[in-house]
Amino acid sequence: MQNPKTAISCELCEREIASLTVHHLVPRQNTKRKKQDPGLTINICSACHRQIHALFDNKLLAKELNTLDKLRNQPQMQKFLTWVRKQDPNKRIAVDR
Repeated sequence: MQNPKTAISCELCEREIASLTVHHLVPRQNTKRKKQDPGLTINICSACHRQIHALFDNKLLAKELNTLDKLRNQPQMQKFLTWVRKQDPNKRIAVDR
């Protein structure tokens, strides 16, 4: 277990990770061109971030999977999250398309 001062939990898989990435719940591609506020973000591990973008296109993410709960409850992500929670958070995880 990591030092509690440096441990950060992924908001999606809830594993303790040394560093997290920022995921825009509505992809920036959909807001940047329209000069809109980029909206809410979540802090997630790189494995979860890569898996999201491997499974879903930006259109689907913007329209249907634009909250943490919607992502967490999506069947393909649930399957991945069940598996990834058992993995060593210090090792790079390969994702499948």
